[in-house]
Amino acid sequence: MTTTTNKSWRTICEAADLVKDSGISALLANEAGNEEQIAIFHIPHSEEKIYAVGNYDPIGKANVLYRGIVGSIDDEPVVASPLYKQHFSLKTGQCLQEDQSISVYPIRIENEQVQVLY
Repeated sequence: MTTTTNKSWRTICEAADLVKDSGISALLANEAGNEEQIAIFHIPHSEEKIYAVGNYDPIGKANVLYRGIVGSIDDEPVVASPLYKQHFSLKTGQCLQEDQSISVYPIRIENEQVQVLY
């Protein structure tokens, strides 16, 4: 039996709640009751301005990525894990130093509301 879960735009916070060049975390649950922490980053000087990725660091094995340092490597927006400092692409989720990746979620600002497709 296959279970399908419908994704929908979930309001996370007001756009004014975002902190420039930093991250926040949020807990999301889908219709099946599965929960996941996500990290949302506001990088005003980047192409997409805001990014949503899984908050779980697969190398450090902890929900800490929202506390990471944001920057760019070769024009790729990244977050450096606060634990072991691996860099994860905010566009693709791929770790630049290891064969690991994190989830990436569509995100938008609609009527001054930050929304994630989950």
